[in-house]
Amino acid sequence: MNGLEKFENHLSSLPSYLNSMRKSQIFILCAVIFMTACTTETKKEPTVTVSDYPSLVDLFKEWRTFENPPKRDGAPDYTAETFAKRLPEFKTLQDRLLTIDTAGWPLEQRIDWHVVRAEMNGWDFNYRILKPWERDPAYYKTLWMERSDVPAHEGSTHHGIVDVWTYQFPLDTESGMKLINELNAIAPLNEQAKLNLTGNAKELWIAGIRDIKTQSEDLKSLLELPGVAGQAGLVSSINSAITSTNDLVAWLEKESASKTGPSGIGKENYTWYLQNVHLVPLTWEDEVMLLKRELTRAWTGLKLEEHNNRNLPLLKAANTPEEFKALAERSAKSFLTFLEKDEIVTVKDYFEPALREHLGRFVPTEKRNFFLIGMHYDPRPLYSHFYHWFELARMDNEPHPSEIRKGPLLYNIFDSRNEGTATAVEEMFMQAGLYNDDPRVREIVYIMIAQRAARGLGSLYAQANELTMEEAGKIHSEFTPRGWMKTEKELLMFEQHLYLRQPGYGSSYITGKYLLEVALADYAKMKESKNEEFKVKDFFDQLNAIGCIPISLGTWQMTGNDSGIMAIGKK
Repeated sequence: MNGLEKFENHLSSLPSYLNSMRKSQIFILCAVIFMTACTTETKKEPTVTVSDYPSLVDLFKEWRTFENPPKRDGAPDYTAETFAKRLPEFKTLQDRLLTIDTAGWPLEQRIDWHVVRAEMNGWDFNYRILKPWERDPAYYKTLWMERSDVPAHEGSTHHGIVDVWTYQFPLDTESGMKLINELNAIAPLNEQAKLNLTGNAKELWIAGIRDIKTQSEDLKSLLELPGVAGQAGLVSSINSAITSTNDLVAWLEKESASKTGPSGIGKENYTWYLQNVHLVPLTWEDEVMLLKRELTRAWTGLKLEEHNNRNLPLLKAANTPEEFKALAERSAKSFLTFLEKDEIVTVKDYFEPALREHLGRFVPTEKRNFFLIGMHYDPRPLYSHFYHWFELARMDNEPHPSEIRKGPLLYNIFDSRNEGTATAVEEMFMQAGLYNDDPRVREIVYIMIAQRAARGLGSLYAQANELTMEEAGKIHSEFTPRGWMKTEKELLMFEQHLYLRQPGYGSSYITGKYLLEVALADYAKMKESKNEEFKVKDFFDQLNAIGCIPISLGTWQMTGNDSGIMAIGKK
């Protein structure tokens, strides 16, 4: 029986929805033991327990400075000997965090403590288990041409990446020198990769070669940007980086034949990472059950919606650039008007320009991937997911006042919040009436939920080493309705590779959606218990104000309900 057949058997015996979220005993995070000497000659000073919030902020700044590794030949140093030398310093920082007494702090400040703890746990997990610098060739991808739609790039990235999208071409003198210096670090990092990549994760190794090859092509494209050809120093740096990248590709391909080991981290490690780094109060088994439930619900909802709409005309896809432009314009106005007029969220001045930068463009039918298929019928479900860009615009224009929350959290800790919210609002906005003018569009929403659930399930089995990445991709493809994931395999490969590299990310869309629904329900119940009116706008405005922290912490801050972190410890 192959992996896909096993999955189908699992699905046919689908258990009911999560009966209750597991609540393990609250972990006692630390006990500070004071010892005094009872001798006449010497006296030991008692250990001082720090208890003020500014000390946490100072520690956070020290932690972030430490988290950025030292340089080796101009590139970040990920060698084993350097990690070994730095480990005691990390332990000291972690111990200092655990001695901070947050009793009596305002809730928001106590939550900031958890954010710092989660980041430190992320470093610890990377050092002990994930080891991307040893197991994952894609970790050494340096060039990023576009901004991510979440606070930081998806997946593990090294500390010397070059964000080309932050540059304006043609470059001024200062920007040109900055880019040259960044590109000059590529060659020594690639050489270091050959030293560090000692892991045996076969699928990560094979799939990662593609990312490094892509870097070579992206470097070549830099030569075509305005003004680059006239800057000899920049051209030289680009060409050196291309040569080095191609050499790394050749080395990776040569070494690939010797790679035979699994790439997933296993169920136990996955659960620890999920709970202690991403602060998601679930286990691997919980997520499997939840995603199966969502997949089944989405298929059922789709078929009932199709039945309800059976007498309505089918959606017609835009088949020319002119048709798509008109559709995108109409859809953007409809979406923004809905958010404001229907009192869904406070629409800020930066919402519309943030959305308009991502309205999309016409793509011929034969070249459309999953998301582009739906977009050419009606972009509003995808524009709902583009809530992402509102959140990034808010971070740019109205950064959170907390030093700890204002920037992107490390290790993709934001995934349940950002990907979960973007996925949740697709259905929430639908239920709130976004498609009252055209019920057929609701079908697209259910198709998108099914796709997220299917790909997340595949990633969970791959992390458990129960399915290969290819088999996980088959779940992703076969259980997406209407064959929409069978049209363009690049997206399929990209997504499953990312989710194997970054545990928890593939499931975060549906898991985060569920946790946001829990947050809304808890918020509504709180309002009802106080005889206060529930308003959708108040909920989303408070969610936005909290910032891009794990949704379990957001729920705690909005409602005072800390049950979401009971299984992962609280302080």
